[in-house]
Amino acid sequence: MKVAKGDVVRLHYIGKVKETGEIFDTTHEEVAKEAGIYSEKGIYGPVPIAIGAGHVLKGLDEQLEGLEVGKKYIIEVPPEKAFGRRDPRLIKTFTLGQFRRQGIMPFPGLEVEIETESGKKLKGRVLSVSSGRVRVDFNHPLAGKTIVYEVEIMEKIEDPLEKVKALIELRLPMVDLSKVKIEVGEKDVKVDFSDVEIDKNTLILGEIILESDLRFIGYEQVEFKPTIDELLKPPEVKVEEEIEEEVKEQESKEGAGEESKEEKVEEVAETADEEEEKAEEGVKEEAKE
Repeated sequence: MKVAKGDVVRLHYIGKVKETGEIFDTTHEEVAKEAGIYSEKGIYGPVPIAIGAGHVLKGLDEQLEGLEVGKKYIIEVPPEKAFGRRDPRLIKTFTLGQFRRQGIMPFPGLEVEIETESGKKLKGRVLSVSSGRVRVDFNHPLAGKTIVYEVEIMEKIEDPLEKVKALIELRLPMVDLSKVKIEVGEKDVKVDFSDVEIDKNTLILGEIILESDLRFIGYEQVEFKPTIDELLKPPEVKVEEEIEEEVKEQESKEGAGEESKEEKVEEVAETADEEEEKAEEGVKEEAKE
């Protein structure tokens, strides 16, 4: 079975630097441990992706189209479609004093984070320290490298509900899917995170990118609960709205109570009138006798 653009699949891979054979990324836990790149916070196992959606490197994504499920492939990705070519302009020189004032003693290989005048933070690696000067390379560590991937598409997901679940797993891996309510239509999908315990900002970002993913695989209408607007409301606004709703509900109950009281009064009055009419009729009959 071949896969095409827009298909949701589960992918196993090992990413290596062609020149050195160094493994820099993988979905295989044992391989990660052997390569010394294992992370306890990492998530291992076949990763769910939508082909063509940019969930993996551009050069890899383009070559996944047309592959067979269950077969292993070797895919080579050139620098321009991997982590970019090295840019000499991204190698900057600083004074040693600039680092010491921040309590940093730089040395070759040290990874640093520099804040620019505009407030943007850049991550780099110290190349050299000499004559009071520190050269820092802000290129991606794999810039200029040809990347080789060993890949295997483990599964092509066909069921619409499972596709949505897979994309939630990709974007919000910490979410307990058993607590997510999903309604899938032909061109619309509703996702309810109301029962999920998750950081508000994480959910906001998750919903934004998840909506893009769901539209990519063909859904024209995507609804989330809570909505992003609801998540963005300050806590005090939510409290005020809840109070207003409670007041309205109470007023509604009280209004219904008043109506029932009026109905009872009317019923009593009608009964009294009927009894009075019967009494009058009885008096008239006695008078005739």
